Order: sequence, then structure tokens, then C-alpha cells
Amino acid sequence: MSQPPPLDPAAFSPRFAAAAAAAGFRTEAFGDVAGHPLQAFTRRTAGARPRVYLSAGIHGDEPAPPHALLRLVELGLLDDRATWFVCPLLNPTGFLHRTRENFARVDLNRDYKDAISSEVAAHVGWLRRQPAFDLAVCVHEDWEASGFYLYELNPERRPTLADTMLAAARHLGPIEPATVIDGRPIDQPGVIRPVSDPVLRDTWPEAIYLRNFHTTLSYTLETPSVRPLGQRIDTHCAVLRAALDAFLR
Repeated sequence: MSQPPPLDPAAFSPRFAAAAAAAGFRTEAFGDVAGHPLQAFTRRTAGARPRVYLSAGIHGDEPAPPHALLRLVELGLLDDRATWFVCPLLNPTGFLHRTRENFARVDLNRDYKDAISSEVAAHVGWLRRQPAFDLAVCVHEDWEASGFYLYELNPERRPTLADTMLAAARHLGPIEPATVIDGRPIDQPGVIRPVSDPVLRDTWPEAIYLRNFHTTLSYTLETPSVRPLGQRIDTHCAVLRAALDAFLR
């Protein structure tokens, strides 16, 4: 198992920007919150390439997902097989203070229906300027889980990546054993396929917004926060690598 990276939150964004620039990504600041830039990183590949969106850091007390995306960029795994759209740190003030919510105590991952927060309003504005995505993945942790699990939103019943991701996760830790997760019954062990019709939702997380406006295939990945940080980062990296290899094959 790898060792966790340095966890100085203030150093994360400069390190990610430097790694992204070295990998050929373009940096776009799409907003600012309390003096901290909101940044997206894009790498557009010539030709008909799948468009893949990755996000992390919407909950500031979930450090493994941003560091997993950083590692993928530093390893050069977001290569010319796709056109990439990456938002690695959607809640910079929460990340700095290790809080789930932003500095105004708003849970950003419940704000995509009305976009009250400046972070989500800016993010939605950026998303509206992008093309549709062929695949979207939102990377998270769960403080109540004991194993890895995922949500799949696949309204057109496209080929699933769920089994590939579960197989990759299983090499590094358990799959969540619960049959009801976050109040939702599982579809199969480790997989939730919720009713995703946005009209039926009182609040919208990022994934529901993406499903409604930007993609017909999206995943939310959840590692258990009770596991060591290095294991969580390794799990996310393995799962993402397996999923992207399968999707881009």
C-alpha cells in the first residue's frame, strides 16, 4: 500500500496545477470563494475522443478523492485516449478546514437544484459552457461505510462499468456489506442504482445535475473513511484506472 501524500491543504491546489500543466492540461479559473480560486483542468485531444469528466473535493472532509485525481494526473494516466474535464477541488474552503460544508456551512452536494452557493453557481456556469460528457465520475468518501460502494446513473442502460470497478476495489479492501445504504436499497452488493429522475428529487447532488444536463452515464464512488488514507487513495486510483481502461478500450 502506498504512503499518503502530504496533507497540507494549502499546498494541494498549486501542486495539482503544476502537475496538470506538466501533463498538458489547460487551467481555467471559473470562480473564486473567500480568496480561493475554483479551477477546472481540461485536456482536449484532437479527433473523435470520448469526453470524460472527473470531480472531487465537494465535501472538504473527504481528502482521498482530490489526492486520487492528483495521483492519476501525476502518473500520466489521463492521456490522449480521451478529452478530459477535471474539477479536483469543488469546495476549497471546506478542504482547508476539513469540514463537509463550505465556509458558509452549505453542503454543496445538495445545492445543484437551486445553486444558492457561489461555488455551485460558478461550477454550473462552467459546466454549461462544456460539451456533453460520455462519462462522468464524482469521487467521494463515506464516514458511515465499512467498504467500497458506488452509485450508478445509467438511464439509457449503456454497458455498465460497475462490475469492473468492484473487482478493482476488492483487491484493496472489502465491498460494503449493507443491503440498505444511505436509506436506499442496493441493486447488487456494493451498487446502488437509485431512481434518478431529477423531477422526483427535492435537492440535487452534483451527480443528479450531471445526469439531467450533461451525461447519460455517471458514477459516484465511495470509499470508507474508517480505512487508512493511503488505502482509500489506492482504492480510488485502482477503481478509476480500471473503469477508464475498460471505457476507453
